[in-house]
Amino acid sequence: MNVLVDTCIWSLALRRLAPQDISEVMELRELISEQRVLILGIVRQEILSGIKEELNFIQLRDHLRAFSDIQLVTEDFECAAEFFNICRTKGIQGSNTDYLICSVACRLNVPILTTDADFLKYSQFIPIKLHVSR
Repeated sequence: MNVLVDTCIWSLALRRLAPQDISEVMELRELISEQRVLILGIVRQEILSGIKEELNFIQLRDHLRAFSDIQLVTEDFECAAEFFNICRTKGIQGSNTDYLICSVACRLNVPILTTDADFLKYSQFIPIKLHVSR
């Protein structure tokens, strides 16, 4: 089964000084080797935003091009808004990006790999699955 990978996992894995034995980084590597990684364009944008050195930007951009963006459909945005509304009525705040990730994961019936604790909160009220590192 494929896994939708959140920005925070990519950031952990791509930091120069981050320990590479973190379970989520090791899991990402395994998923990549198994060709099970899914990425959204908005996640790609978040990963690439804020890189100061042009050469680093180009290298990372080119590295990420190995992963095709999941094509979004109108229903993804509608569902993300619905998830936002559901969670907000329960007192849970989240970003539009988070809810879009949740929406696409639901449509594709795939789990989300993340270290963002907000997704655990979301999962109490919307039908998402979280990927657990092996």
